[in-house]
Amino acid sequence: MKPPQIISLLLFVLSVLLTPSDASSASIVATAPKPLFRDPIHDGAADPSITWNPHVKRWWMFYTNRRANVTNTPGVSWCHGTRLGIAESADGGVTWKYVGTAQIELPPEFGGTNTTHWAPEVFTAPDGLHHMLLTVVPGIFADWNHTRTIVHLTSTNLLNWSDAKPFKLASDHVIDPCIYHLPDGTWRMWYNNEKDRKSIYYADSPDLESWTDKGKAVGDQSGEGPKVFRWKDAYWMITDVWRGLAVYRSDDALHWTRQPGGNLLQEPGTGAEDGVQGQHADVVVSDDRAYVFYFVHPGRVGENAKKDDYDQRRTLIQVVELKHADGKLTCNRNEPTRINLLAP
Repeated sequence: MKPPQIISLLLFVLSVLLTPSDASSASIVATAPKPLFRDPIHDGAADPSITWNPHVKRWWMFYTNRRANVTNTPGVSWCHGTRLGIAESADGGVTWKYVGTAQIELPPEFGGTNTTHWAPEVFTAPDGLHHMLLTVVPGIFADWNHTRTIVHLTSTNLLNWSDAKPFKLASDHVIDPCIYHLPDGTWRMWYNNEKDRKSIYYADSPDLESWTDKGKAVGDQSGEGPKVFRWKDAYWMITDVWRGLAVYRSDDALHWTRQPGGNLLQEPGTGAEDGVQGQHADVVVSDDRAYVFYFVHPGRVGENAKKDDYDQRRTLIQVVELKHADGKLTCNRNEPTRINLLAP
């Protein structure tokens, strides 16, 4: 190779190395670390919701942030009084860094400074307005017996949320909303109705403003954290059944059939901080590949699994790629997860 060619090659390599990381680049694919993300404030990241932020051109992860490292929190009060955390990725979902908390305006009847924010569903409508469906508990409580409401909020920047509108749904104990924009232009929301054996219910809307509750969607077993997505010419729903993630399939997003043969992420993994069942997840479909972002209680293992200390309370986020074969979804959390989420 002649000297000018060598110089050109070196300049090309240098330009690649110095190019800023961009989540829209299809050329960079890397292995996601284990764990994927830990919250630096309370170490209680759970219930992730992943969305593209067009304002900063990064992927954002909204998540429930339980107060795992706070002492003097009797019962389950450590799961209350939390604000949603935000992390971002500039490299297509490989690495995540903490950004802060979502600034959410709620009426005072939702608990004021003690309000509890759980299980967000964040998405952007075709007109560019951002929407959040949020589970709200009106205070800090030591048990699970208090009302829980799903509230609709909007934002122009994904950080500041306002115009809170509570949903009127099947009961006053509803949590964990998810949504899908159907081919006919209408919207369908699924949620957990805790007063009906924690069954999955649904509601429809023509415009994200007026909603009609339609009753039960899935009730063959108790579960929470439904996530519905379209992939491989079918609709899929995954739910957290506390024995991993159950999988349901549908041709019309209305009639659901449970996938036989066990649940995803039910068996403990061998990776770092991944030796327990996977729980409440989000799914991102990107370039015909699909990824499950799930949370775990990594300290709930062995003889200490039933203790109620910081190590058993803390939660963190992991990711695994979904596979599809013969009409069935599988995943192997022990294999390296190569990921590159593309900008939509």
